[in-house]
Amino acid sequence: MALASMFPRPATALEVVSRFHNMNAISSFIVNVAPTRVRSWHKKLCPSQVCSSRFFSVVKAKADEETAAKAAARTTDKSSPTIFDKIVKKEIPATIVYEDEKVLAFRDINPQAPVHVVLIPKDRDGLTQLSKSDPRHKDILGHLLYSVKVIADQEGLTDGYRVVINDGPNGCQSVYHLHLHILGGRQLKWPPG
Repeated sequence: MALASMFPRPATALEVVSRFHNMNAISSFIVNVAPTRVRSWHKKLCPSQVCSSRFFSVVKAKADEETAAKAAARTTDKSSPTIFDKIVKKEIPATIVYEDEKVLAFRDINPQAPVHVVLIPKDRDGLTQLSKSDPRHKDILGHLLYSVKVIADQEGLTDGYRVVINDGPNGCQSVYHLHLHILGGRQLKWPPG
């Protein structure tokens, strides 16, 4: 992100912008406080109010996602039931697209692509993160990956798709129950984050 390169460290732009609660506040910051190079970058990139609003929304959402992930890492009791455990037990509704004896897949409530499915093991078995897996998890990990292929076929993702596993606070993991995001239905960009 160009804005981040104008600050001493890459996260600074996100940290600064995420403190603003509305478009007027960020506009005021950019016009009155930001360094000249930030003002000229923003003016060139976002000449209209609509663009500025979109810029603010994207940065604010990214900051909120990162904040939520860091908070989850600090406060989550990794032994208590997660929202995904409740979906498996049908205590919370979800649009289920695939289920077998070991896994459950459902549509993400905040889709990042035309097809965005979340795939989880039904039995968490201590598998809160991929980095916490051990040899006893090899079978379920393989089953999860094969299930991705089955779901992608079912969803018609013949031109490709992406599989994402967020791991830990720096990976923006906000639910400590291993889960895979299957994203497709449009041209995905690289790098992703």
